[in-house]
Amino acid sequence: MQQPVPERLQVSPFLVLYLIMSMQIGIGVLGYQRIIAKAAGYDAWISVLGAGLSIHIIIWMIYKICAVTNGDIVSANAYVFGKIIGNMISSFFVIYLVIFALAVLRTFIEVIQVWIFPEMSIFWFSAVFLLLSIYIVYGGFRTVTGIAFFGLVLPSYLLLTFGFALKFAEFRNLMPVLDHSAKELLSSAYNMSLTYIGFEIPIFFYPFIKDAPKSQKWAHLGVLLTTIIYTILAIITFSYFSEDQLAGSIWATLEMWKIVSMPFVERFEYIGIANWNLIVLPNICISLWGSSMILKRAFKLKQRKGVIIIALLCLVAITFFDDRAKINFLNDWTGKIGFMVTFIYIPFLFIATMITKKVKKNENK
Repeated sequence: MQQPVPERLQVSPFLVLYLIMSMQIGIGVLGYQRIIAKAAGYDAWISVLGAGLSIHIIIWMIYKICAVTNGDIVSANAYVFGKIIGNMISSFFVIYLVIFALAVLRTFIEVIQVWIFPEMSIFWFSAVFLLLSIYIVYGGFRTVTGIAFFGLVLPSYLLLTFGFALKFAEFRNLMPVLDHSAKELLSSAYNMSLTYIGFEIPIFFYPFIKDAPKSQKWAHLGVLLTTIIYTILAIITFSYFSEDQLAGSIWATLEMWKIVSMPFVERFEYIGIANWNLIVLPNICISLWGSSMILKRAFKLKQRKGVIIIALLCLVAITFFDDRAKINFLNDWTGKIGFMVTFIYIPFLFIATMITKKVKKNENK
């Protein structure tokens, strides 16, 4: 059983909403519309909604697992598989979070290179960004949570800018509704994996929440708000682009900013991308904090050293992804691994935890 975390290091339950939303809204939202439309056409907004609603079951499982084991993913794995095998399994989650951080940072750098600075150095931008992230993680979980809060609230005005696309929207594009098979809708929902992953993070910081069971409703609310945002954005995109146009748009969300017209700014996408720094920053900070905390819990490595090791690993690895094909490969596999973690391993861990609990209860009788 994990040692209780002092209250001065914990955060209020409602902040879980900001942690989950800031982790979910990252780079996937910039271009998920083209990917999901491949399988289900313009019925894909139904898949967005369905996938979002299915996540609530996983959130429920995560809170059950954490409540039974009274801890995080390291506690849960040790509870079910024993300390040695459990720690080995937990080490996989370090790799998962590193890959997630790598995919987010490299994709964001690609966006900057394509839209603003083609010659920008991948290495130096990553180094500065990771240094800032290390500094934030050194401030502790409360500081990371603060960044997640401001990373969500401050750029939230960007949602209003998608209203400019409504002037040119053609909602007949969405008709006829339900023109695709259940298999196609499920395939489209699966393609949302990269965009939706991140909601599972309560399993990494559960002991750092005050009165943690009370935070479950905020976790569900966070996922619900993200689902609504993604569904509305998908509908706006589908009504704005024809299917042929969307098929050629890698970042449909960014391209809609091209029509934003204001007296004081000619190219709004530059402002939007600059603001996206704030949105991406919590993704990196939470990933670094979570992976370094697993190293500390499972392998007794001090978190400050663990953060530096993981950041250096990201810095070295990111330089290998130097073209679109490699970045696409990275994002594809991040989505696949995220799907396996969230929709396969967590349900398996949930069932294993419940069985272990029953066996231990019978043994103690």
